[in-house]
Amino acid sequence: MKVLIVDDHAVVRHGLKSAIQSFGYEVVAVAGSINEARAFMAQTNPDAIIVDINLPDGSGFDLVTWSRRVSPRIAIVILTLNDGQDYVRAAKNAGANAFIVKSAPLSDLTAALDFAISSPHSFSSKLSNLPEVEGGLTAREIDVLQSINLGLSNSAIAKNLFLSISTVKTHVSSILDKLNADNRVQALKIARERGLLL
Repeated sequence: MKVLIVDDHAVVRHGLKSAIQSFGYEVVAVAGSINEARAFMAQTNPDAIIVDINLPDGSGFDLVTWSRRVSPRIAIVILTLNDGQDYVRAAKNAGANAFIVKSAPLSDLTAALDFAISSPHSFSSKLSNLPEVEGGLTAREIDVLQSINLGLSNSAIAKNLFLSISTVKTHVSSILDKLNADNRVQALKIARERGLLL
């Protein structure tokens, strides 16, 4: 199985590469950003990708959505530090096959890869049996929330996420509503309490 690893930390990329190869997978490339990942996907045509959510040029969710449009059969596993149930739901909705936290044993990751390859339309996560929260955030709302956490203005968020300012305002309004917050500061506080922000 040809695997592409996408993570913004070089140590994680190379550690994962060694670990994955020891299980018999062929790591065809490692990428540190969405743009690198897209280029490597075109060059190597991997069977599976392992993607972190937090990438320097956007969200891993964007890469997942793009990859799923390009290949309905590719196995997509999200491997992340974020463990909130909103992230699990967003991963599933973006088109990922599995959601694994970085603290999980390597056997969980390899099992998820194997299962995703054999069942490309499936989704698995040990966190997916968490109780449903009404009005969970979408993948795009999580992207906007993370941008708010960086202190970005609506216009800066719009530029970074390739959205119109009115769309950003709609997302911000939806985030405040779903988190039952009166303003951005309160929304960030609630988001941290819910595990939506590191």
